[in-house]
Amino acid sequence: MIQPISDEDFRRLTHFIQSEFGITLQEKRQLVTSRLSSMLTEQGYTSFSQFVTQLLKEKDPQKIEQVLNRLTTNYTFFMREPEHFDFFTKVIMPELVRKYQNKKSIAIWSAGCSSGEEPYNVSMYIKDFLGIQASQWDTRILATDISQKALAKAKQGIYEVPSTVPETWRKKYFKHLEGSRYAVAPVIRNNVIFQTFNLMDPIRFRTKFDVIFCRNVMIYFDQPTKDALVRRFYDATNPGGYLMISHSENLSKDAPYATVAPSTFQKK
Repeated sequence: MIQPISDEDFRRLTHFIQSEFGITLQEKRQLVTSRLSSMLTEQGYTSFSQFVTQLLKEKDPQKIEQVLNRLTTNYTFFMREPEHFDFFTKVIMPELVRKYQNKKSIAIWSAGCSSGEEPYNVSMYIKDFLGIQASQWDTRILATDISQKALAKAKQGIYEVPSTVPETWRKKYFKHLEGSRYAVAPVIRNNVIFQTFNLMDPIRFRTKFDVIFCRNVMIYFDQPTKDALVRRFYDATNPGGYLMISHSENLSKDAPYATVAPSTFQKK
């Protein structure tokens, strides 16, 4: 039986997680205790103090990721918050196609992509919009997450595909395996580049982005952490580019982006 976590060990653990990864857990003591206790028992620890001390001393990436996977929910699905995709296809894509008619290159980032459904989904909308011209355009999507486990699933590209995915897309963009299990087709898989990235780090990618999707990620951050991340996103956005966040999230009133649709913001 694991001893209850002390005030000091809870403070040390949550401070480390927030300072390194932006995730705020100070008000979630019961969640931290319940989700980590079984893991500690499996690994032979008898107390949280022993575990926290070793974790902070060694900072073993594998052990840290196990903790993060337990404390956050890598939950996502195809066709999530479809209003975003409507705006993307009706407003953003026509705008970007006009803007980049010569260079035929669009830069999109799925930040906090979890198990990969979002970037694959965006790619399907792009391919559908461009139609026979799709092969002439570079629309590769950068998809990042902090979790190696989530990225491994994303790269595998095998999912239970819900009925909300149109039948035409199942045939065009997936290969049926069995039951409701499908593999994402190569034309979509090859259009997404997966990479490990901690959103607390400076954003130094080679390109600036026309669209950044960061949905259901900032729910784990406190307001100052969110504000700082949004400023980094803004600096990484092309003029006229967009940021899309979840409908359950919001930006501060003094955020640099202009609101153009629900949960959709533009760098004017």
